[in-house]
Amino acid sequence: MSTITAVLAATPSPSPTSTVPDVDVTPGVAGFIAIALVAVVTILLVIDMTRRIRRTRYRSEIRERLEAEVNGAATDEPERRAAEDGRADVGEDTERG
Repeated sequence: MSTITAVLAATPSPSPTSTVPDVDVTPGVAGFIAIALVAVVTILLVIDMTRRIRRTRYRSEIRERLEAEVNGAATDEPERRAAEDGRADVGEDTERG
């Protein structure tokens, strides 16, 4: 056991030397463009996803209103729910999208 420690202590560890210049290791302009493109595409996807989620929610609210009218239930339920959500009731003639 002491022989192994003596051998390890006797062999010097090499000092790290850089043979490649730091300029060659950076991503450069191509890397910047690639990351910028990924960021722009991500932002556009988030905006599209938000629109689709809103559209789905609005359609379900309208479907609930129509079903309530057909069943003869009180029509003030969606208005009360919108007031609780903090949203103003939007008429059918308002364009969304």
